Amino acid sequence: MLVFRTLTLEVGIFRTPLYMMSLHRLFQLSSLLRSAVSLTLRRNIGISAVVFNKAKDLDPIQKLFLDKIRDYSSKSQASGGVVDAGPEFQKNMSEEVAKLQRLYGGGDLNKFPDFKFSEVKFDEVAK
Repeated sequence: MLVFRTLTLEVGIFRTPLYMMSLHRLFQLSSLLRSAVSLTLRRNIGISAVVFNKAKDLDPIQKLFLDKIRDYSSKSQASGGVVDAGPEFQKNMSEEVAKLQRLYGGGDLNKFPDFKFSEVKFDEVAK
């Protein structure tokens, strides 16, 4: 019959076997190592995704989408507003602007309003 003896560490009234303490330390170190590896992999994958995206040619659908956005941007800058806006759009836009000016007291709707707050004076109350 074999009898195994374990080394124990007595802390106060508790007895903890040394192999349990060493397993606990090993689990702590493994979790620290796992979190460090996870962080490193996350950073490297994030950087490599950008590099791979620039290295390869764009997907044809992505390329078409980006071309249309760039085309619309150049047209809107050339026209100074909405692209392909006819006289009906301009009429509706001016009506809506006039309605907003009536509702909110006029002023320039293209400019951010200036707010001026006066200092409130409080009266002292006798105790």
